[in-house]
Amino acid sequence: MNLKEFGIYFAKLREESGFRSQRELAVKSGVSHSTINRIESGTHKVTPENLIALAPFLKNADSDDLMRAMGYLEGQENISNSDSKYYEISDKDKKDIGKDLDRILADLESNEALAFNGEPMDEETKRLFAISLENSLRLAREVSKQKFTPKKYRD
Repeated sequence: MNLKEFGIYFAKLREESGFRSQRELAVKSGVSHSTINRIESGTHKVTPENLIALAPFLKNADSDDLMRAMGYLEGQENISNSDSKYYEISDKDKKDIGKDLDRILADLESNEALAFNGEPMDEETKRLFAISLENSLRLAREVSKQKFTPKKYRD
């Protein structure tokens, strides 16, 4: 999908999610209005970090869908295929990520750890935080596999 097509797709997702304007989504997600504007106009390649930040606010797509549409996770939906890339997330990686996520969230369970300006996070915010953290762990695992896998083990 090229940048223009992704911009149209993203604008449709924003509207389907109840955000009438780019500014509304920007305020809710913390991603700047100008970045969202450039995404929708097809002039800006979205960073994985912005996709992860925006995904929890879009009803009909998750961060993997958005990353795949931007070309960051090519073929991940079929990782058991022999054509899979060496750096794609395996079943073992998924289990490890799940364990890491559980451990991190358990460590953060105290009211002081998951708080904003001293106020405890509500359940919805905790859920969105967990989703964002999981996506960050997935991306970090994939990037580290790309960076640190010896050449002799690459496809």
